[in-house]
Amino acid sequence: MLRPYLLLAQVPHAFALLGACLLARLHQPAINLVLTFLIADWTGSYAAGGVVGGAITVGQAVAGPFRGRAADRSGPSKVLLITGCGYGLGLGLIALLARPGGWLPASWWWLLLPVAFATGLSFPPSGQVGRAMWVRIADGPARQAAFAVEATAQELLFVAAPILAAFAVAAQGAFAATLWCGAFGALGAAVFAATLRRAGLRAVPPEVADRGGASLLAAPGFGLLLGFGCLMIGGVITVDLLIVGWARERGTPELAGYLAAAWAIGSLVGGLLLGAAAGRPRVWLRGALAVAGIVALVPVLPPVAVPGSPWLVTAVLLVGGLAIAPMFAATNARLGELAPEGRRAEAFGWLASAGMVGSAIAAPATGALLDVSGPAAAAAMGAVLAAVAVCLVAHPSVRNSRPAPCAEETAAT
Repeated sequence: MLRPYLLLAQVPHAFALLGACLLARLHQPAINLVLTFLIADWTGSYAAGGVVGGAITVGQAVAGPFRGRAADRSGPSKVLLITGCGYGLGLGLIALLARPGGWLPASWWWLLLPVAFATGLSFPPSGQVGRAMWVRIADGPARQAAFAVEATAQELLFVAAPILAAFAVAAQGAFAATLWCGAFGALGAAVFAATLRRAGLRAVPPEVADRGGASLLAAPGFGLLLGFGCLMIGGVITVDLLIVGWARERGTPELAGYLAAAWAIGSLVGGLLLGAAAGRPRVWLRGALAVAGIVALVPVLPPVAVPGSPWLVTAVLLVGGLAIAPMFAATNARLGELAPEGRRAEAFGWLASAGMVGSAIAAPATGALLDVSGPAAAAAMGAVLAAVAVCLVAHPSVRNSRPAPCAEETAAT
């Protein structure tokens, strides 16, 4: 079972690159939480905090493919350094403007929206650069293990980062926590850029860089895989939100943390176990397992089960979570195969943007269903989104398209 991970360990600079990439992304799961506290302290409105955080997310989604394209053309290190500086300065400006008793009156909070949007445009593309690099430096089982480890470690980030952010808010205040996020965003991007340079990954090899201006959406299977990412993220986000809604309605908001932890632990275990599985992973099969996990929530939640057992829901989340990290690892691996070499950072930028669209669609729909019909209906909607996503990747253009060659194979020919 450990053989793929041992192969990954033999890839030069693999673990240094993985650590630097994760450090560069540490701020990402924390920023919306920190900004919500910052804006709420300033204006007294959580809604305003959500709107400002949403402006950053919109900017990030709009710029994702373009940042990836720039990384493919001029090298990832340069793009990481430039965007890291812009992102850090943007968050610093937001913190100064939104500081209670600072430069702006609270009634002018809407002036932060263009600043937040520009900050999102400067979001360092650490995730998409990191995923693109695995296609360049690893192949076969080692590449599959790399994507599995990356997806599993991402789960750790989404558990640890909000906890660290909440601690920083409690200990030093939202103003300082926002500055910390900006500093980690800029410093992490710089460390990742330096690590890429040391590993000799400054730019895509000239013989394969920028294969032309044709849209990636025209590549066989690429658009369907983006649709999968959009809808599957929507399904997963639905589960995250209904957990919070159900716990709040029960009068036990702390339960949401335990339920989310069970979901994440299942994903961690599944990522480590299936990351070592032999053979090429099938996205549609792993997606179908994720659908089954979401469907299993429907009969154990209100109004189907009244009042609903926290222990039973925890068990379903723990088992259902086993498919999440493996599914995303397989998705990233397949996208890396479908995208032409020299355009892979751009391809992962498109996937990230598709996921944000899915989240934007699922969040309000989940809220409406929680208000009107209850968490079981929200889980059913999430299952439907995920099931449609699986139908997309079951198409032969996704399953049967030939992988693009890695850099070493191209150079050899």
